[in-house]
Amino acid sequence: MNLLTVRISQLYILILLNKQPPYSKLRFIYKPKTIIMKRLLFFSLLFIVINSLAQDDSSVIIKTPLPAEFTNTKVFYSQKAINTKTVEVHPKGIMDFSIDHYFGDLAGDNGGPKHGFFGLDAIKDVRIGFQVGLSDRLNVLIARAKGSGFVTNQYELGLKYQVLRQKDKDPSHPLSLTIFANDVLSAMKATDTALHLENSYEDFGSRHSQVVQVLMARKFGKVSLQLNPIYLHTNYVEPNAQKDLFAVGGAIRWPLSKKFVLIADYFHTFRSQESIDFFASKGIGFHDPFGIGFEIITEGHVFHLNFTNATDILENRFIRGTTSSWGDGEFRWAFTLTRNFVLFRDKKSKGG
Repeated sequence: MNLLTVRISQLYILILLNKQPPYSKLRFIYKPKTIIMKRLLFFSLLFIVINSLAQDDSSVIIKTPLPAEFTNTKVFYSQKAINTKTVEVHPKGIMDFSIDHYFGDLAGDNGGPKHGFFGLDAIKDVRIGFQVGLSDRLNVLIARAKGSGFVTNQYELGLKYQVLRQKDKDPSHPLSLTIFANDVLSAMKATDTALHLENSYEDFGSRHSQVVQVLMARKFGKVSLQLNPIYLHTNYVEPNAQKDLFAVGGAIRWPLSKKFVLIADYFHTFRSQESIDFFASKGIGFHDPFGIGFEIITEGHVFHLNFTNATDILENRFIRGTTSSWGDGEFRWAFTLTRNFVLFRDKKSKGG
């Protein structure tokens, strides 16, 4: 990553934390005392980052030997579509660093130009994570997410294992199949247990939730399709809510050019009528998470420009708690920025 990108990324994180940069030169130019100034600075930084990442710089290209079975077998290019993960895993020794950022509502009662400037003044959720290839099929990931709604301050630990891998012109390998499982811990301060809210944690164990997901995908020509059933267990929920939920998701990747790709994904959560009626009595209605956006591939980086009605980034939260509606304008702009690194090299691949 070039020096400009590093400095811009550091400045962006400082803005999110509402802190002044430590660099003497930046102190002189960084004085965003108004929302408008912060907004203009954010757009300027984002433009510089995208422009910087798009430059043809061979120094950011990962040149590492890959197993023969990895050749021409990518069903999806990224580890994530919009909200869902994909069947892809990293080869051994490759690590990615990713930043997901979800803004506020673009339209509706809480959006538009007068309410948070189309959501850009609000931060619904932010996730910073790492994913490492322990082998050519097994990846481990660790992440920190801000969280949206009642449950915040989340830490994620997950495993991703690719069981099957599609191979071109090989009928015996018609699809890719990956299993993903995680555990998410909320480290936020618990509310009073007498309130019976979903964050009225009783003990350490009640702060956890787990996801098990089966990701199945196939590439048809240039178009990739994915189906992913998912099981979610939440250790502690409010009374009359479901601890166990099942959902089915799907994703599509459709290249429009070599470096510009249309992507979309969707989830439907199956709930009991008792649970639906309970939340309806409290004026809460759930909606299926749907996202659509563009994947922009640059040298060494992948940038996603997304639009989704989900307010949480982690599956453990948006599967059970998406209450925003596309029809009411309650969708938001979001982005994902991913950078791959060679963390370590396999000695066998180096001939030693």
